[in-house]
Amino acid sequence: MSLLESPAIPAAPPPHPGAPVQPRVWKFWGTSLWGLLLFAAMFAGQFLLVLAFFLAKGPPFDIASIKAVASAGTVISLSVMMGLPAVLAVLWLATRMARTPFADYLALRRGSWTDLAIGVVALIVLIAGWDLLSRMLGRDISPGFMVDVLKSAQADGALWLLVLAFAVAAPITEELMVRGFLYRGWSESVLGPVGAIVLSSLVWTAMHAQYYDWFLFSEVMSIGLLLGYMRYRSNSTWLTIVMHGINNFAATLQSIWLAAHS
Repeated sequence: MSLLESPAIPAAPPPHPGAPVQPRVWKFWGTSLWGLLLFAAMFAGQFLLVLAFFLAKGPPFDIASIKAVASAGTVISLSVMMGLPAVLAVLWLATRMARTPFADYLALRRGSWTDLAIGVVALIVLIAGWDLLSRMLGRDISPGFMVDVLKSAQADGALWLLVLAFAVAAPITEELMVRGFLYRGWSESVLGPVGAIVLSSLVWTAMHAQYYDWFLFSEVMSIGLLLGYMRYRSNSTWLTIVMHGINNFAATLQSIWLAAHS
């Protein structure tokens, strides 16, 4: 062999037929595409429930009837709950195709009591600050549509179902999607943890389009940033599910009180 020649580099041996396939994480585009499918599945599950109630009601099939069915407390509660199994099915498929255990991919691990205490205290301070600002601006503390939904649920005798939907089903669904799946993939892409926290919070804020108000959008965004930070700090989606559930439960109790005194 001359000095101008390089020694041959042996080819890498082919993988052993019985070797386990390495797990992976969906990066930015993969996570984004799966995210679109997750939202489509969630809304499909919710829409099918509303459609079933609408068809069961019978004619007339007009806009007024659609609004009446879709705004009923029982229908809203059940539609929120129906989004969860649809989201779980897509998440199971996405994590299975990534060859990563479901719980590992979504960081479904127990957080520390210290992180939980920090998160809850920070949440209380944040919400109290927004409530104080709302009073100073002469605004209603609770969105009007929440009070209307609660009154409808009370009239149907389904208040317990509404609390279950808002304080349990909605936090699990949204946190698994946003802080579980979207944050995991985006944080391991070019965005990094900070970009993933901001983008996932924006997505989560957009999911609350029923507010139609810059003030409430800003409040939701700030809560999303806190939840994103706690997901990063604790590496636990269960922790953000608990925080989200506490926030929704407190907001529901507040709306119940306002509905009783309005």
